[in-house]
Amino acid sequence: MSCRTGLSLMSTPTLAHNVVHFVRLLRGAGLAMSPAHSVDALEALRWIDITRRDDVRAALAALLVHAPDERELFHQAFDLFWRDPDWEGKLRALLLPKVTNGVPPPKRNNRLADALAARAAESKRTSAPQSVEHLHARITFSAQERLSHRDFDTLTSDEWRALRHQIRSHRMPLATEPTRRLKTASHGTHADLRASARNVVRSGGDWTTWKYKKVVERRPPLVLLLDISGSMSAYSRAVLYFCHALLQSRERLQVFLFGTRLTNATRALRERDPDVAIAAISDQVVDWSGGTRIGAALAEFNRRWARRVLNGRATVLFVTDGLDHEAIDVLETEMLRLRRFAHRLVWLNPLLRYADFTPRARGVRAILPHVDAMLAAHNLDSLNAVGRELAAVARRADRKSAGDTSWN
Repeated sequence: MSCRTGLSLMSTPTLAHNVVHFVRLLRGAGLAMSPAHSVDALEALRWIDITRRDDVRAALAALLVHAPDERELFHQAFDLFWRDPDWEGKLRALLLPKVTNGVPPPKRNNRLADALAARAAESKRTSAPQSVEHLHARITFSAQERLSHRDFDTLTSDEWRALRHQIRSHRMPLATEPTRRLKTASHGTHADLRASARNVVRSGGDWTTWKYKKVVERRPPLVLLLDISGSMSAYSRAVLYFCHALLQSRERLQVFLFGTRLTNATRALRERDPDVAIAAISDQVVDWSGGTRIGAALAEFNRRWARRVLNGRATVLFVTDGLDHEAIDVLETEMLRLRRFAHRLVWLNPLLRYADFTPRARGVRAILPHVDAMLAAHNLDSLNAVGRELAAVARRADRKSAGDTSWN
């Protein structure tokens, strides 16, 4: 078929409207889409035979897929959006996969399911009266506010799903700190004499302009030591989603999990889709929701990893409840070694959800003297407070270097 058929078919507003909605669906699923992608997609479909499904898929994929890990998500969205008019039924199948004839279901993609659910909710809101829309907005805000105060260990499956969506859509603006290195800049606090002299030679001896340098700023490294024992299972999973959100804006992040042994989960957590990343970590770790040996895990970390990852003013997030009753002397010794390696050691303890919490357990008393701060980590508000604490570390360090006596 010639491109004339494509032009005539594209003249109908329905197809153009659907292409725009398909690009919005991909954007809601996490792909970097803009209105320009909709324009490019409509223009490309004018030059192909749109009755050939494979040609349409290839043309849209060439324009809308920018990374290899986005290809699978694109194909799932294309099949759900363009093939079957009962896409709401497909959405339910995506949310509730089943095992048929002993064959495991395909990997579900929660980002695509959330985007489809948002599109369904948007279509219902547009068809509902205005008063119902305001009522729905108030109810949604109230539910989200209530969810931010709920303990991770008391959430239902639906609340867990809503919480994961809130965490992975959140971006934490972490602070940077100055280094000793300088880089070329149009304006700065340091005059670049060599560059200025070279500019004088080029201009024939006239010193007309100055060249400058400014201080290079970078994010300090962050290392997570996460307890995945039975008493910490629900909190550990939420912290992993929180760290995946941190990884979207922070490159220098290392993640270590420990129960009865130590596991480096940094590479698995770099997967763009957080649900795929957590599933890969669950398959990789063999001691999830098992026992705990904090002292032995810290000994292995200090021996194998501390000198590699705890450099450049690294901050350690130590996430555990401290309920360990074996080898307390080893735990105290290894906490002292860890404190010497780390620039700052922050303990995230879910037990702080209790107002009358006191450090009575032997493991808690062994850990507490070696940490710089102890924060709660039992709900979404507490995790947001951790992010604010990490963002304030650099500012407090600047005040200390300036001689501010109020810093402690």
